[in-house]
Amino acid sequence: MGDVLAGIHATWEFESDALVIRFERGNRTPKLFHVLRERRIPYEALASVTLAPGKRDTVVLHAVPRPGADPLMEAAAGQLAEQCDPYRLVLPADRETLAEYYRDELRTVLAPRTTAAWDLADATEASPGSSEADSFRAGPFEASPFEADAFGTVDMDVTPAERFLVAPPPGPQAFKAYDGKASFDGRSEVAFRWSSTGASSEKWKAGDQFFQVRDLCGVEWRSPDVLGGHLRLVPRGGEPRASQPDRDPASVLFGLGYGPVHLSLPFAAAVLAAIRTTTDRVPARVAAPGADAGAVAGAVAERIRHLGELHQAGLVTDEEFSAKKTELLAEL
Repeated sequence: MGDVLAGIHATWEFESDALVIRFERGNRTPKLFHVLRERRIPYEALASVTLAPGKRDTVVLHAVPRPGADPLMEAAAGQLAEQCDPYRLVLPADRETLAEYYRDELRTVLAPRTTAAWDLADATEASPGSSEADSFRAGPFEASPFEADAFGTVDMDVTPAERFLVAPPPGPQAFKAYDGKASFDGRSEVAFRWSSTGASSEKWKAGDQFFQVRDLCGVEWRSPDVLGGHLRLVPRGGEPRASQPDRDPASVLFGLGYGPVHLSLPFAAAVLAAIRTTTDRVPARVAAPGADAGAVAGAVAERIRHLGELHQAGLVTDEEFSAKKTELLAEL
């Protein structure tokens, strides 16, 4: 399309193969946008695009990412406040017609991958309170993946992405938590250095922690905007660990003014992307003529075991687990 659509706090540029989102800097712009600055979203990373009324005489274009396509949204796990969602473009209500045009243009681009489209009127024929009607009210991170467009139809592609399609926030990353300082070199190591005032005795006894990305299988981020907010690393191997984050040396706690969303979420996303990249780089061991078939089988079994750890940690869906397991077994 090649066009540019300027909204409140952000501008969308429509390239031939991607949506480029550039965030403005200003006192009223969410701090998360200041950190993100610019994001390039390949169209294949999008599930749908909707248009709905906003607050105070505005309309909102919402480009909904596919599950598993964006490490930032995967780490956020639906916890972002609406105004901090980087996929929303808020426009004055008098630009509704223009917004409809770009919504339709994006839908045309996404149409070859769209797996479902319904007229909203058909959905509202369901009796109030029915499961069918409720499915159209759910947001993209709730029980139902469908998102209703108040101006027309519901369209979506909920096929999980096999890999991250959107680049993670660049490293290195660091932020100050309530009980320590977290740092990530942007590639291979995460470090937690404990605070003398906030860290629990368990963490002090364990000492400062240094984690190799290759030894991790996931990241758990709980927003600092809620009670119990924390960032917790999930190690490979499933070793027993403390039930509470304040006693787990693989976690840092958030608190008032500590671990803010605009610093801790990009951190979590960058680590998660590094973990997935490291996993994807593990080469398959192909048997050469006369090679030990048992060694190859052992390598495949190890990769399946690691895949199972990701699945149990909730970082791989049932569909992704089954498909990848089948692929690995085919290497035997």
